[in-house]
Amino acid sequence: QLQASGGGLVQAGGSLRLSCTASGRTFWNNALGWFRQAPGAEREFVAAINWNGGSTQYADSVKGRFTISRENAKNAVYLQMDSLNTEDTAVYYCAAGRGASTSQGTNYYNYWGKGTQVTVSS
Repeated sequence: QLQASGGGLVQAGGSLRLSCTASGRTFWNNALGWFRQAPGAEREFVAAINWNGGSTQYADSVKGRFTISRENAKNAVYLQMDSLNTEDTAVYYCAAGRGASTSQGTNYYNYWGKGTQVTVSS
């Protein structure tokens, strides 16, 4: 029901824009989030946006470099990633939350898309 896209290989300092679209149901009233998982590591929170886009949260590691946005008319959420570094290499997942407000907790999100690989080379 959620499908992430836009990943790829980019050099350090470069940018990528991830997209996530939903099918089969709408998530207009739900918070949406992005998480990532590097090899051998646990899935970690990256960014989240509330139901109407009026509130956002970011992990400290991406603040000032990543921007989350949503477009409810298209049932989509985006993650603009700038100034990428090698530590950003991971599989990125989008997810829809149980409620309208943002949360950094993995358990808050009950719909998950298949991930998209982001690889940043030095």
